[in-house]
Formats: sequence, C-alpha cells, structure tokens
Amino acid sequence: MITGEIKNKLDNLWDAMWSNQMTNPWIDIQQITYLIFIKMLDDNQIKIERKINSLVAAGLEVNLEDYDLLFKEGFYIDEEDKINCSYADLRWSVFSTWGDNGKKFDNLKNNVFPFIKKLHGDKVTSFAKYMEKAEFAVSNPYILGKMIEALSDPDLGFSKTDMMGDCYEYLLSKMATSGDNGQFRTPRHIIDMMVEIAKPGLTDTIIDPAMGTAGFLSESAKYIQEHYAKELTNKTNNQHFHNKMFTGFDTDTDMLRIGCMNMTLHGVENPTIKYNNSLGEDYEEKDSHTLILANPPFSGSLDPSTVAKSLIQISGGTKKTELLFLSLFLRLLKVGGRCVSIIPVGVLNNTNDKAYTKLRKELVENQKLEGIIFMPGGVFYPYSGVQTGILIFTKTNAGGTDKVWMYNMENDGFSLDQKRDAIEANDIPDIINRWNNRDKEAERTHYEKSFLVEKQEIVDNDYVFSFNKYQKKEVEKKEYRPVKEIFASINELEKQFSQIMSELQCDEEN
Repeated sequence: MITGEIKNKLDNLWDAMWSNQMTNPWIDIQQITYLIFIKMLDDNQIKIERKINSLVAAGLEVNLEDYDLLFKEGFYIDEEDKINCSYADLRWSVFSTWGDNGKKFDNLKNNVFPFIKKLHGDKVTSFAKYMEKAEFAVSNPYILGKMIEALSDPDLGFSKTDMMGDCYEYLLSKMATSGDNGQFRTPRHIIDMMVEIAKPGLTDTIIDPAMGTAGFLSESAKYIQEHYAKELTNKTNNQHFHNKMFTGFDTDTDMLRIGCMNMTLHGVENPTIKYNNSLGEDYEEKDSHTLILANPPFSGSLDPSTVAKSLIQISGGTKKTELLFLSLFLRLLKVGGRCVSIIPVGVLNNTNDKAYTKLRKELVENQKLEGIIFMPGGVFYPYSGVQTGILIFTKTNAGGTDKVWMYNMENDGFSLDQKRDAIEANDIPDIINRWNNRDKEAERTHYEKSFLVEKQEIVDNDYVFSFNKYQKKEVEKKEYRPVKEIFASINELEKQFSQIMSELQCDEEN
C-alpha cells in the first residue's frame, strides 16, 4: 500500500521528470518501472548473499551453484549486444553510487538494459517475449541521475517485491487512466487475504484472466514457496511450479510486461502470460484450471457479438462484464476447482436484471457456493469508492451448496477515504481465522458480523446475497414511565404555564 510519504517522494520524482522534458506519461511510467525492476533484482541477490555469508560464518559449506546467482563473479560478455563489462557494473548497488551521471547513463543504456532483456537467455518464455520490445528511453544523464537518486531512497520500501506494482499503479492514477471501465488494482493486503483463503497447493493450475500487474499470481507463488519449500526440491513439483502452475491474461502489453517482471522477481521462470481477450469469441478454453484468483473489470458493457457464445449462454445474454467474467470462471474451472474473486455489489443484490438472479441461482443450485465477504466502500480508493464483495465457490456442476459463510468486513486496516492512512481497526485477521474454522461459525447467531446461512434461506430470499437480508439487528428495548405519570407531568406543566401567563398579564396591567 502506497502511503503518504512514499506518494510525496514519487510526486517529486514525477515533477522532476516533467521539468526536464520527459513529458510523455506512458514512457515515464515505463522507465520508472524498468529501473525499479533493475534495483529489485539486485536487492533480491543481496538478500541471498547475506544468507550465504551467514552460513559461511556458521562454518557450513556452501556451493554457490546451488543458488544460481544472477550477478556472478567476473565479466558478462554478450557479443551480439557488444557487451563486455563486469557483473558488478550491472548491479544497482554499484552503479548507483557513481558520481558521474554520464557514466551511469551509458552503463544503463548499453549494458544493464540489454542484460535484463535477456535474463532468460535463449529460452522461449513470456518474459523474453514481452521484454524483447522494451526500450530504454530516459532522455538524458541528468534526469537519470535524479531517478536513480529517488529510487535508491530506502524509505520507498523496495524490499517488498510488489512495490514495483504499487508504484506503477500510483503513477498510472496520476494520469487519471486507472479505474476506467472498472479497471483498478487490488490492494496488496486484499490479495494476501484472498490467497490465504484459497490456499494454493502444489498441484494447482492457477489462472487470473484479467491479471493486471500479476498480483494474484505473484502472491500465490510466494504462498507456495513459503508453505511447500521442501516439496519444491522435488523435480516434478519444481517443473510444474516454474512452467505450468501460473497463467495470466491481459489486453494491455504494459501490464503483461510488468506482470512478467513481477513473476521473475518472485522466482517463477516461465509462467504462461499472454495477450488475450478472455471474453472474446476466439477464446473457448474450458475445464482447464483448478484455481481462479481474480479482480476482473466490471461496471462495463460489451457488444454481445464480440463475446464467446458459451459465456452468453451461461450468463443469459447479458452485456455486463462482471457477469461475463463469472461465466468465464465457471467455464475455465475443472470440476472441483475453486474460485475466489472480487465482484461489485450489484452481483450480490441486483434484482432489476434477471441475468444477475440467474447467475446467483447457478452458483447456489448447480455449484457449491461457500462464502461471501462483504467489503466496505473505500477499499479501492483512490481509484474508486465502489462497494465490492468477494465470492468463494467450488465448481461441481452437481450442486452441493449447504451453508454459506457470510462476513461483513467493516475495516481493512486503512481509512476508507482518499488518503487510506493506516489504522488499528482491521477485520482481515479475523476473516482468515474464521474462514479456517468455519465449523465453529455454526455457534454464531445472525446478530453478529459473521455467520452461516442455510441454503434454503437464500432460496427463500430469491437468491439475493445482500448481507442485510440475513443479518438480524437487536432492537434496543426502551422503558417509558407509566401513562398516569406522564399525564400528571403534563397537567403540572400546564398549571405552571397558566400561572406564568397570569403573572405576565398582571404585570402588563400595572
């Protein structure tokens, strides 16, 4: 989450670029993210080197080949790009300290940038494909020096591997382009919560059909690495992790490039990242994945003639993107596959359009609807104040909905205004805990912020998922004085009023 201090630092960098003739916002944003990526590659290796040094200090034998370090000893030579320089010169921690901006500029343009474009060597990967056309376009040595100086600030927090995505989206918002057509980035803490709910496993094939900067995919990779470190040493598991586990689609080449860089930073060698219109008539993939994590574009409408016929059938002919994407999820999932997706509140409670009711009925009657988290408006500020929820379901094609867990999130750890300042109130730890212990939720009443709802109750409410339909509110009992006492008080007041009026009249006559 981008905080006020970091915003100010990025604002200063942005102003410096514009005051020095870098006035194409798209190019400016691209160049900043490339530099962030270069820095974070070095930051990641520094962490590994510290680990190695601690092992050596403890007297343990270390084989450097086991760590496959990006920046090696000696020289990096690339005859095609005419590069012959030390690996040290490719590292941010080295060249950022040089006093000569001209030397930095030449090094970045002629050595570092060509180097990062070939990180995967001759392998045919998504990274190689989308980085091939990346260009170093910083206008001059002076502004490059300013950019390096700004991005070297430790307060920017680039030790967090998705800060690149955070910065990208913040700069994008300055152009007033983020949030168009319902497209805006999911906050990192919301992604983390959803991944914790989904619990990706070693055999999963995970897809985000509208991936943006690949936040869901990268955090899923992190989850797998943290929970299955030992199992990933197995060759089969390792190959699946690097080649088959992760798939992401988008229609923005800049997003695809950022997504590839993000996955590289998270240690995934060859995810399937493609330029693809997931709703298009040319894309008919089905029954192919076991887990969907997504925040698809919503609040938009599409021409039905451009949408896959299979989605039209599932969604009842709707043009609404939120329903089309949910239909897509049902098509993409294998039987037994799970979905954890953000949706606009209309998906939960819209009764004016039959397509919404039809899709909710599909989830309840033909699939296994497991949970709904209702999020407050403001979670997506500064991009949008739209109210959203999270749907959790399993594809069965045979029903299975029994009791649906509902949680009314009131706070996510940040103020629900444009500033999004950190606050103490945070329901997310409670959400994760209660989701993991849903059997105990049966003990909770509908007067609380989370509880289980019987399927029949949902059916009786015509498949409306609104939280207010199921939550009960305690009516505060008020006790009033006996009627006789009230009338006595009124009579007494009337006597006092009459006495005062009589006194005033006497005063006027005298």
